[in-house]
Amino acid sequence: MGTLLNTYQQMPCTTFNRMFATIYSFAILALIYHHFLTLLHHSTAFISVVTATSLLISDLILAFMWATTTSFRLRPILRQVYPENLEKVLHKQDFPAIDIFICTADPYKEPPINVVNTALSLMAYDYPPEKMSVYVSDDGGSELTLFAFMEAAKFAEIWLPFCRDSNIMDRRPEAYFNSNNHGKLDELEIKAIYESMKKRIKSVVERSEICLDYVTDEQQRQIINKYRTPRFSRVNHPTIIQVLKESAKEVDNKGQLMPNLVYVSREKHKNFPHRFKAGALNSLLRVSAVMTNAPIVLTQDCDMYSNDPQTLKRVLCYISDPLAQPRLGYVQFPQRYHGVNKDDTYGGEVLRLFVVNAVGMDGLQGPNNFGSGCFFLRRAFFGGPTSMLQPEIQELRPDRVVKKPITAPPVIELAHHVAGCNYENDTKWGFQMGFMYGSLVEDYFTGYRLQCEGWKSIFCHPSRPAFLGDVPICLNDAVSQTKRWVIGLLEVNFSKYSPMVFGAQCMGFVMGLCYAHSGLWAILSIPIVIYSFLPQIALLNGVYIFPEVTDSWFLLYVFLFLGAYGQDCYDFILFDSTYKRWWNDQRMWLIKGLSSYPFGLVEYIIKQLGIATQGFNVTSKVQDDEQTKRYDQGLMEFGIHSPLFVPFTTASIVNLFALIIGMIRLLNDSSLEKLFAQMFIAGFGVLNSWPVYEAMILRSDKGKMPVKTIFISICFALVLCGGAFIVL
Repeated sequence: MGTLLNTYQQMPCTTFNRMFATIYSFAILALIYHHFLTLLHHSTAFISVVTATSLLISDLILAFMWATTTSFRLRPILRQVYPENLEKVLHKQDFPAIDIFICTADPYKEPPINVVNTALSLMAYDYPPEKMSVYVSDDGGSELTLFAFMEAAKFAEIWLPFCRDSNIMDRRPEAYFNSNNHGKLDELEIKAIYESMKKRIKSVVERSEICLDYVTDEQQRQIINKYRTPRFSRVNHPTIIQVLKESAKEVDNKGQLMPNLVYVSREKHKNFPHRFKAGALNSLLRVSAVMTNAPIVLTQDCDMYSNDPQTLKRVLCYISDPLAQPRLGYVQFPQRYHGVNKDDTYGGEVLRLFVVNAVGMDGLQGPNNFGSGCFFLRRAFFGGPTSMLQPEIQELRPDRVVKKPITAPPVIELAHHVAGCNYENDTKWGFQMGFMYGSLVEDYFTGYRLQCEGWKSIFCHPSRPAFLGDVPICLNDAVSQTKRWVIGLLEVNFSKYSPMVFGAQCMGFVMGLCYAHSGLWAILSIPIVIYSFLPQIALLNGVYIFPEVTDSWFLLYVFLFLGAYGQDCYDFILFDSTYKRWWNDQRMWLIKGLSSYPFGLVEYIIKQLGIATQGFNVTSKVQDDEQTKRYDQGLMEFGIHSPLFVPFTTASIVNLFALIIGMIRLLNDSSLEKLFAQMFIAGFGVLNSWPVYEAMILRSDKGKMPVKTIFISICFALVLCGGAFIVL
């Protein structure tokens, strides 16, 4: 089905998914029935009651989470776009304008040269340059970032025409110059200019100050001096807005117009909440409304660069489609990553979240917002499709046509005003319009609220990734990032906007399940913790809690395990992943279930009790050469002690103990029929724990497991096993 610009079709696996879901549902009901039978008729002692109840709770949670996963498999669709037909429907001069938002917050964790590369790749889109405006939000209030973009503005005069004339695909300078040998004279000259710029930017970051020799323009000196006023800091400073390129006035070295490039550092004051990234995006939304007010808005992470110059035309294939227009709120591209090692050690591509689940939601009401690579219709930020909310001033209306130049004094003055730290007081920003406040995951919450208001979304997944970003290459970054997501997701799911109640009422029960899937990641920590310790400790003490191999109920467990894992693996293979990548992804699921999920849940509860917590931390994008080498070798990076490492390291030790004791019992003529289920679970834990054992014992590099983590984990394992021995 479709039009001249785009088509879609249901995936062939849909019928199988529905049939399997029906069969699997009956199997789950049978398992729950078995648990109740065990609890009512075979649990007489206190310990047996606790054990049976724990397993019942675990399997109820797993059953619910399986139901949320199945909601993505009921109507998955695949789309195809035909940008070559675009100009048959829409003249080039009628292409809509676009405002591109790039957010950065710390020049030391998010190197400015990387942010500059992202901006340059987006400015180089194969699209009329006079219709593009790039806004960079510097929430770190750093002169280092501003200097980097002053340099980028000059380099863009050379880079953009080179990309256009050479028709290259890799329009991120770093990616292009590292891709192959460049022997042409003009390429070598441009590369030399780029390397010189890169050296200057890195130099000022390393020294934490701008060398005066690098700033020759008096106007630039005056701008930089704003950062050197008394009491100026990243959390206390006035608004700084600098137009680095103005499309109406400036041209590249071939005489062609250039996109607007605007640097924005919103006002911050310690007495006013800044609302993290959502606050920065809302500030950009207002500033851009005053200056350009393009009908399309792209939100982009600072490390997520453009990998396809045709992306904007792909978006227009949906936005220009009359069938999609009335309720289309945004077009979402998957987050994809460069530099992922062969087997994706940390499950960093997050294939299920960013591709598999998105394809499933696309067949319903559309995918969620991922925070990057999302093209919004500006109108979607101002109420539902049939009831527009009026902003507090007319200059912020999404349908207003800007007639004044972006550097006109009244425009600049108003832009400073709407970026003020107290501008949002007594307004609807962040609660009824714009990007939503109230959660650390503003992307999830905003996309969810837009769909609850009646907006639909579309998932665009071209064969060539539209965007590529940096992937975490150490375990601490991977689990810490997920912990932050878990806290934000819980903030939404235990608010008045709960997907299972509010979301189901607005979007339907199945979409409510889709949003609840990721929103309730944290509760998976309960069954994962129970299955990581309870069967193993019972095995150590000779207590058997599962049916014997000859019992018909045992076959039910086999079917449920193989069915869940088999279908999960099939999803990965279906989307061109590999078995080894799937295996590492499920390993990380277990690791996060013993680290990110429980720690996120505890921190959320502490936060709700009004106790101060760690708050938002920017994930570092800086990569160490030795660390990168170990990552490329597929080694899991520990390196530093973290409380997040202790639970799964403890589980690794307990599972190994249990497997060894089980084998000893087996050699001493114990029945395999009784031992098998618990030995299998312990063996499965040991198999998944191999990188942990390797880091504890076999490795001597800097990425090995810290002695402190090993010691604490062994102590916990001994306490657990010893305590269980006394109780049982």
